[in-house]
Amino acid sequence: MRASVLQHVSFESPGSIATTLRGLGATIEITRLFAGDRLPAISDVDVLVVMGGPMSVNDEAEVPWLVAEKALVAAAIASERAVLGVCLGAQVIASALGYRVYQNREREIGWFPIEATPQGRAAGLTVGGPVFHWHGETFDLPADAALLASSDGCVNQAFSLGPRVLGLQFHLEVAPSDVRNMIEHGRHELTPSRFVEVESEILGAPAERYDAANGVMDLLIKRLVR
Repeated sequence: MRASVLQHVSFESPGSIATTLRGLGATIEITRLFAGDRLPAISDVDVLVVMGGPMSVNDEAEVPWLVAEKALVAAAIASERAVLGVCLGAQVIASALGYRVYQNREREIGWFPIEATPQGRAAGLTVGGPVFHWHGETFDLPADAALLASSDGCVNQAFSLGPRVLGLQFHLEVAPSDVRNMIEHGRHELTPSRFVEVESEILGAPAERYDAANGVMDLLIKRLVR
């Protein structure tokens, strides 16, 4: 199994996603789009993972590689590759399929709960506590997609499109070091708001919270690539 990870910034790594894929025997190629790496050929990809980042999918003028990235994602979906999008990655999936990505009514930064739909629970999205968020935009749900989860701050938190495409607006893959890196590069966004935690609250999350999120991510990936 050949997995390709599209990384938008140095400080948002695949985290536990890579651990799970390696455990399944996958070879992993990381494409550092921010460093000018070339996108993989679709023929070389069995699993495509699209990570997060602070840019918007609408920033094609400032971030021109978004155009080719969206074309690759659309081709991967059309050719029935397994596709996982995390945060910005979920928005890239929506945009690649022709759906709007726009400012959400609330920013969500920190640990907040999600509510899984019946389809989400059936898919294995059974997180018992808060999950980590860092986003200010949302998207229109693609046609034929199943809504898997919502939150008080954002309706479209997770979706699936058939058995091979999964979009998550939140981060189940993070370790404490990932969260610290995101804060180091985005501390200026931690301004008071209804769904924005202060730095000490974010960093005070117990290890069990990360373990639970990583465990759900592990299950979701295994179902996605089986």
